[in-house]
Amino acid sequence: MEEPFDAEAGAAENLDVRVAAITPGEFVVYNTEDGRTEVQLRTVDGTVWLTQREMSDLFDKSVPTINEHIKTIYADGECVMDSTIRKFRIVRSEGGREVEREIEHYNLDVILAVGYRVRSPRGVQFRRWATTVLREYLIKGFAMNDARLKDPQGADYFDELLARIRDIRASEKRFYQKVKEVFSAASVDYDPKAAVAQTFFKTIQNKLLFAVSSHTAAELVVHRCDVSKPNMGLTSWKGGVVRKGDVDIAKNYLEEKEIQDLNRLTTMFLDFAEDRAARREQITMADWAAQTDRFLQFYERGVLRNAGSVSADEAKRISTERYEEFDARRRQAEDDADDVAVLEAVQREIEKRSE
Repeated sequence: MEEPFDAEAGAAENLDVRVAAITPGEFVVYNTEDGRTEVQLRTVDGTVWLTQREMSDLFDKSVPTINEHIKTIYADGECVMDSTIRKFRIVRSEGGREVEREIEHYNLDVILAVGYRVRSPRGVQFRRWATTVLREYLIKGFAMNDARLKDPQGADYFDELLARIRDIRASEKRFYQKVKEVFSAASVDYDPKAAVAQTFFKTIQNKLLFAVSSHTAAELVVHRCDVSKPNMGLTSWKGGVVRKGDVDIAKNYLEEKEIQDLNRLTTMFLDFAEDRAARREQITMADWAAQTDRFLQFYERGVLRNAGSVSADEAKRISTERYEEFDARRRQAEDDADDVAVLEAVQREIEKRSE
């Protein structure tokens, strides 16, 4: 039951080994309390996974010792092999060359079971961490050290955390879900199937965008979508390169200051709306537009009084046309770069032969 890497490499401890993940999955970083070891636990399917070598580092025991404990765990029926072992494909740097391997990983049940058997302070420390911080992360998607955040001494990351929370809360899906919840609780005439309910989210979104950029979503796309600019003028997008689906999203064109303002304003608006809902102040959907304008006026922001100068359909058409031109230019530039590379290789070969 040894790992393929350990069985093949022999004295692998002496190798310069660097591991890079190929198989998808996030990592949770655990630092031992003595500060000597950092272990990255891969999170997949609601649990975390480690190899025998990683457990060896974690618990400060040899790989053969970890292997014997795992054999005993399965022999005793404490864990079921089929559901607790999984192979992940990784790349290791071994002796200056990249080697791709499928390595057996063991889930949290096995890791904890090994931790009970190693009889070391590290085992106790990891179990304590796993049943508090790690459990909270796996269930909720986050874990917080409340005491450290309340104490501003030393490095203070509270403002960074707050900014990240604002950004998550202002994301389109989160904002849409919260707006639906608030309006369904506080609006006397809320009907999720009604046209006014289906368009109201876009109305609120446009008002908030206008407040920070003086443009509606459609206007932002048309005014800032520019094929002559790097990445068409986008400041953010999914993936490594700009794709068609990125260019008709208004928020992708906002500058950093505008993003910060939008996130802050969105959070304040949701707090304002939730406060009204919590006080059971009934209001019609039509009145919500007026309340939104009052909210923006109070914070001395520009108020959108109409639907804007560009329709959503028009913005979609224009951004699509411009993307097609941008993509054609990009492909041509890539072809030109390939041609240059080929010519340079030929030139080097000619110079080499003439020497």
